[in-house]
Amino acid sequence: MGTDRLIRVALPVATVALFLTAWTVYVRTAEVSAFILPTPFQIVVAFIDLVSDATVWQHALVTVIEAVSGFLIAVFLGITLGMAMARVQMLEWAFKPFIVCLQLIPKIALAPLFILWFGFGLESKIVIAAALSFFPVFSNALVAFRSVEPGDRDVFVMLQANPIQRFTMLDLPTALPVVLAGMEVAVVMSMIGAIVGEFIGGNEGLGYLAVAMLQELQVPGLFAVIVLLTLIGLTLYTLIAQLRGWLTPWHASVAGKGRDA
Repeated sequence: MGTDRLIRVALPVATVALFLTAWTVYVRTAEVSAFILPTPFQIVVAFIDLVSDATVWQHALVTVIEAVSGFLIAVFLGITLGMAMARVQMLEWAFKPFIVCLQLIPKIALAPLFILWFGFGLESKIVIAAALSFFPVFSNALVAFRSVEPGDRDVFVMLQANPIQRFTMLDLPTALPVVLAGMEVAVVMSMIGAIVGEFIGGNEGLGYLAVAMLQELQVPGLFAVIVLLTLIGLTLYTLIAQLRGWLTPWHASVAGKGRDA
């Protein structure tokens, strides 16, 4: 078991090390300009300089606020609508085609309109982040709340359980693993939405900072911003994944990880 864990840690580390070595060798041997593709070492130096600047953390805070706010709005609306449509068939018939059509519209193309309607401040980026992250939560919530076994519902009816007891003891435990899986996807989409909004019409945030780096041809600095965005996105994703482990320890996907570890 200990050897398996060591291999699981060593293999991805070795893969990343091999990739970075190949990257460095290619840049050195092909004499690629740092304005096109800097070496990993140059990016590390730029990243250290970036995080040493206090103003960068203000930009990072703005991006996190936009992404998290949009994500929370999407979670609230997605779970509420998904649960309501799963319980009331008429609501699903009325609204699901409309919501699916909205989902088929490329949200990136709507981003300039959101900027026009909600301005260049935080609001427009929050709306874009919410629009991109809504559908994963909604679709998973709809499927999850509809997947409650009819036999289980009959048992609760026979036991004369009230609606609150049925929701907390049957519907929620059944739906939660699938809803949280949708939230894992949604939190990544919310980061993308916030960054796209900053690309298009921002004057603060890490997306805006990346555009400023590109305009100044600070390519190592641009890579450093991308690395920082990746770390923030990875942190948010890990928090949701950890939340799934805490809230649904009985589910096969979580219990299976525990047995494999």
